[in-house]
Amino acid sequence: MKPSEFEEFIERAVEEHESALIGYAKTFVYDLDRARDVVQDTFIRLCKQDPDKLGEHLRSWLFTVCRNRCLDVLRKDRRIEPINEDRWDKFSGNETPPDQQVEDDERIADVMRFMDRLPKNQREVILLKFQQGMSYGEIQNVTGLTQGNIGFLIHTGLKRLREWMPMATRD
Repeated sequence: MKPSEFEEFIERAVEEHESALIGYAKTFVYDLDRARDVVQDTFIRLCKQDPDKLGEHLRSWLFTVCRNRCLDVLRKDRRIEPINEDRWDKFSGNETPPDQQVEDDERIADVMRFMDRLPKNQREVILLKFQQGMSYGEIQNVTGLTQGNIGFLIHTGLKRLREWMPMATRD
């Protein structure tokens, strides 16, 4: 791969995945600046990889490296905290009216309060599936769990959320 092609590959990867990776990292480290640092480190590691070897697995590779870097940061700090809706950073590029945005934010905060009650592994696979839109195969690459286990965790997590959440929040 020519240097100019490599630069284009990195630029395209940053453009397509940076926001999602920051959001994902923030669910681990709960701090936007730290999440950005983790994602920056993830892209630095990408620069040391052979793009041809990554092939179609770039997205899952990025999320796996990002996850591992987050866990390294947490191990270093020796503190793991549950997701807290006050720390949740919602990415929104739509032009929703302010009153609708407030209502949406309240629903998200309600859902996140219930998500906090789920075990960490259920929370993580649900966020990867529904927030990041990953397939079971991609989630398997990121977490190391089997696809059957992922399906079970998502199914039982959603079932619990339906039991806990009032009907108004589910809409």
